[in-house]
Amino acid sequence: MAKTDGLILGEFSRKLDERYRLSLPLELLGAFRPGTSADGSSAVDTFDCILAKERPGCVSVWSSSTWQERMANDVEIIARKYQNGYLNQSIPQLQVLGRLLSTRQRPVQLVKGRLLVPEGFREFLRVEPKGEVMVVGAAVCVEIWNPQQWIQYTETTMASFQETFAQLAG
Repeated sequence: MAKTDGLILGEFSRKLDERYRLSLPLELLGAFRPGTSADGSSAVDTFDCILAKERPGCVSVWSSSTWQERMANDVEIIARKYQNGYLNQSIPQLQVLGRLLSTRQRPVQLVKGRLLVPEGFREFLRVEPKGEVMVVGAAVCVEIWNPQQWIQYTETTMASFQETFAQLAG
């Protein structure tokens, strides 16, 4: 599967190379290429993306524009509250948020469908060079999973699939 009615879908097994580079499945590249053809081809071969730590054993790849829209409003609200003194009692929480914002995300480039997983994200992903990963369409982004973490995640969440689907559809 690929991008369906605006949702990024699919599950693929891939391997990192010895330099921690990963070729994303052609079916998922459309998420980063606005206006691409059905075969995923585009005149541009390099795309700016954001790599984000999601949960242990999982990092996500977002188009830069989608990520910036997602983060800008929330960060602006928090900054405004801080500037106006509303968060004076929350300095330790702000420090935690600042640390996570500083280390959670990183700009990367998707070049000809390949992505380099940078240091810091490699350890979080818990995969060695030449190791297998699962590349998953997560509706709004592409996720890269440690295979064992992916199995564990699906085993614990699959039981609630119908309930989640009904909530989002209803």
